[in-house]
Amino acid sequence: MTTLTETLHAGGFIVSEANGRRSRDQVTIGLSQTLVTAQVLGRTPVPSSVTSSAAADASNTGNGVFTLDGTSPVLADAKNGVYRIVCIEPNTNSGTFEVMDPKGVAIGRLIVGNTFANQIKFAIADGATDFVAGDAFSVTVGVEDPGDYDYKALDTTATDGSQRAAGVLFSAISTDGSTKKQGVVMRRSCELRASDLVWPTSNLTAAQKAQAIQELNDLGIILR
Repeated sequence: MTTLTETLHAGGFIVSEANGRRSRDQVTIGLSQTLVTAQVLGRTPVPSSVTSSAAADASNTGNGVFTLDGTSPVLADAKNGVYRIVCIEPNTNSGTFEVMDPKGVAIGRLIVGNTFANQIKFAIADGATDFVAGDAFSVTVGVEDPGDYDYKALDTTATDGSQRAAGVLFSAISTDGSTKKQGVVMRRSCELRASDLVWPTSNLTAAQKAQAIQELNDLGIILR
C-alpha cells in the first residue's frame, strides 16, 4: 500500500486573519531564492527605490558641510519620515551631533569629521565657523512598505535588515538570478500555527528564535 503525505498548501498555516486581505501584502521577493509555504521572512530596503534628501536648518551658526553618502544613503531598517541630526556638544573645529529617527528615538552620535552609518549614512565636515548647540540638519527618507523592500528568508547572520522577522510567506515561490517575483506575505493582524512555520535550518539559537517571534508579535502576527 502506498502512503501519501500531504504537504502544506498555500495559506494552510493560517488560524485566523482580518477581513478581506488586510492581513496580507503583495511584496517583491529578492533574487536567487527558493522559499516554501509558511517560511519566516526578513526584508531589506532597495537603495535604488528609496528617496532621500538633506537640508540644514536656516538658523544654523556653523557652516560645516553635511553630505549624504553617494552610494548608500539609506541603509537597513531605515524609516519613512524625517531624521533630525542635532549638535549637542559644540567644540572648536569639531562637535558632537545626536541622530534621531522619525519617531524621535536616538539611534547614535557622530563627531564632526566622521561618517555615521545606522539606518542612514552621511558625513559632516568642519567649516570655517564652528557649530553651536542646537545647530541641526534634517534628512527626509521616502521608504514605503512594501514597495521599496525586497523580502528574503530570515537570516539571523545578515546585516541588511533581513535578520529581523518581517512576515510569513503565504505560498511557495522561487526566483532566479535575474528576475524578481511578487509574492504574498502575512504581515499583520493574524494568528498562525506555530508548528507549521519554517525557520532557518542553521545559525538560529533559541534566543534568536524567541526574538523573531517577538518581532512577528509586534506586527500583530500571533503564533498559536
